[in-house]
Amino acid sequence: MSKEVKIGILGATGVVGQEMMKILDERNFPVASLRPIASGRSAGKTLRFRGEDVTIVEASDSAFDGLDIVLGAAENNIAERFAPSIVRAGATFVDNSSAFRLDPKVPLIVPEINPEDVAWHSGIISNPNCTTIITMVAVAALAKESPIETIIASSYQAASGAGKAGLDELKAEALAYAKGETVEPHAFAYQLAFNVIPQIGGEQYMGYTSEEMKMQNEGRKILHLPEMNVSCTCVRVPVFRSHSVSVVLRTKEKISVERARELIAAAPGAKLVDDLGNKVYPMPLDTSDQDIVFVGRIREDLTDPNGLNLWCCGDQIRKGAATNTVQIAELLLH
Repeated sequence: MSKEVKIGILGATGVVGQEMMKILDERNFPVASLRPIASGRSAGKTLRFRGEDVTIVEASDSAFDGLDIVLGAAENNIAERFAPSIVRAGATFVDNSSAFRLDPKVPLIVPEINPEDVAWHSGIISNPNCTTIITMVAVAALAKESPIETIIASSYQAASGAGKAGLDELKAEALAYAKGETVEPHAFAYQLAFNVIPQIGGEQYMGYTSEEMKMQNEGRKILHLPEMNVSCTCVRVPVFRSHSVSVVLRTKEKISVERARELIAAAPGAKLVDDLGNKVYPMPLDTSDQDIVFVGRIREDLTDPNGLNLWCCGDQIRKGAATNTVQIAELLLH
């Protein structure tokens, strides 16, 4: 691939698409040209990239001609609709939707964990679910030391996981609450401000939601652990940005707390933030607007001698979506 590449962003006007543009610039990605692609409503408008106005192109079968890499920041149906056109145009589609994640012919990549999987793509590469990425970055070093057999997780997912509408709704509800007013929820099933909602996604399997099954199904593929079992409860919480996850994991061989701390401190993309006595632990406010997954509260599990408990936080718009997608695109440059 040439040193400078022609990049398209499918879904460029959304929260993740906008963040992708920002991160391409931040990471000095060698962009020869940028083509923002969106719905007909946005076509013809402009976005700023590296000090210049770039015109939004309407998504169509010919919108991808001449591009080298297309970053996907659109919904599943849009990704599925245009993936064949992207591949036909000779571009590589790095897709942030869940449309192709479990396709055995499509690599599912977290660059700090399984970059080698990029080698067997055939035009499409998937970016994992945001909560899965954050959790896998936190636990991957432990899995390398001894295979993870089970994970029990509870996620505390920020409003921005539902896009701009989720962010706007939480803000409006908080302001309305201060004035003694109410806001009719639209982005979420119920009021999110001063509340938690224990459902993200529709029911998929034995009472588990689609979001809850992603950590098992995607985690197995990323860690190359096809037998790993995960029980997950995903909860929407009134936090603007950055997801948190409580993880109880069981490894085949026992890993001590001290060894776990060493492994996580040295793990790419992770940062050990763990000093309970001094009230030092990962929190959403500290992990927003950056790309590192903070990991703390590491302790032995009191129900299983081979178990460990930990708590991790990461920015799901950046590392959980846009940054990870751009990092995958960087793998294609080599």
